[in-house]
Amino acid sequence: MLTLVLVILVISILILAHEWGHFYSARKLGIKVEEFGFGFPPRIFSVVKNGIRYSFNLLPLGGFVKIYGEHGEGEGDEQSFVSRPAWQRFIVLFAGVGMNFVLAWIFFSAGAAIGVPELSEDESKSIPVSIIAVLPNSPAEMAGIKFGDVIVELRSQDVSLRVEREQDVRDFAESYRGEEITLVFKRADQIFEVKTTPRSHAPEGEGPLGIGLARLEVVRAPWYLVPIEGVKTLWRSIEATGQGLWMVATQLVQGNTNIPVSGPVGIFLFANDSRTLGTSFFLQFVGILSVNLAVLNFLPIPALDGGRILFLILEKIKGGKFNPALENTVHTVGFFVLIALMVLITYRDIARII
Repeated sequence: MLTLVLVILVISILILAHEWGHFYSARKLGIKVEEFGFGFPPRIFSVVKNGIRYSFNLLPLGGFVKIYGEHGEGEGDEQSFVSRPAWQRFIVLFAGVGMNFVLAWIFFSAGAAIGVPELSEDESKSIPVSIIAVLPNSPAEMAGIKFGDVIVELRSQDVSLRVEREQDVRDFAESYRGEEITLVFKRADQIFEVKTTPRSHAPEGEGPLGIGLARLEVVRAPWYLVPIEGVKTLWRSIEATGQGLWMVATQLVQGNTNIPVSGPVGIFLFANDSRTLGTSFFLQFVGILSVNLAVLNFLPIPALDGGRILFLILEKIKGGKFNPALENTVHTVGFFVLIALMVLITYRDIARII
């Protein structure tokens, strides 16, 4: 229940920050804002201040901003969005994406201040062996092993091994291929024991248990380097998100639809896992989520900010504005296509669990 509340809160913060970017930039440019909504309709109540309606709505996920002229109305009115030069409209459209990047930087910086887990190669230090990957359909996944679990001990019928190095786990699994072993691991502050059988014949590159191992050391940045570390992590996350999207696009072109993409259910599961790993992991997760929201919104897809910016670019090339009715129709179709994709992805997430 706590994880569900946190997910709703996090998504709401990310969306509200995005919408606030549109709101703030429009106001600064003198464009009329008609409504800023907290949550989504139906409306519970609202107040009007300085000509702007602030509404509080029933559905708690995020919010929205309604800008006068964003759908083509008010042509010729100085306060209308559609009447403003292309560069001003670009600023308003991009401001939402920009706010999500800023928010991600804040979360990454906070994580750097608290301490971020990093791979350690210092053999002189006594650092626990953590699981950093669990492959699908592997013995480890079947046994309920998760990312972030710390392996404490391995047992067979006649041997008990206290784990100190990654190689301890690898050698033990190799020695007991096809035989049942007991794996003792720590998750949060609890110790668990599970039985599993290392595969006699594992797929190439996976290993008998199907896990990735590393010794993780928590590294805290000095206070004066925290903002810089936040920028570095932000840039790495943008690069990783771009590479991931390119991989997805490539796989789709090749006809592969079995792509590991997650929707709200997947986000809930990831959030639950990251929350149990500690505050730093959770902050990193939220930062990555904010980066993903920013990058996805910037894609040139109708109904997204990137799709609207694409129309601005085409407008400059064309030398004149598009018919507002045509543009609205394109964005409406794009919106329903995105909703259909979200429903499909959510169905796949649920099917994986079941």
